[in-house]
Amino acid sequence: MKSDKIILGVLGGVAVGALLGVLFAPDKGDNTRKKIADKSSDYADELKYKLDNILGTITQKYEKIWAEGEKLVAEGKSKMNEVKHDGEDLLAQGKASFNEVKKDINSI
Repeated sequence: MKSDKIILGVLGGVAVGALLGVLFAPDKGDNTRKKIADKSSDYADELKYKLDNILGTITQKYEKIWAEGEKLVAEGKSKMNEVKHDGEDLLAQGKASFNEVKKDINSI
């Protein structure tokens, strides 16, 4: 965000400087107004281009973070299912061992 503020400040300063330069230049009023309108249009186009560029960068970063988040969630679910399966296997082994010991005790 800090660089965005710097860019906007620099563009604003350049615009004000150009406007003052045109206003104090010895020229007809019609020509001066036309120059101001042209410069204003140029600066507006440049500012729009830069803002679109910044927005595109932010969008790309958001999409990248979103994709990484989805990947992490998928990995987490996979690991949870793996641990659940391992736990079920251990529980089945424990029950089988318990039943064997129980059988051995009952046969004594």
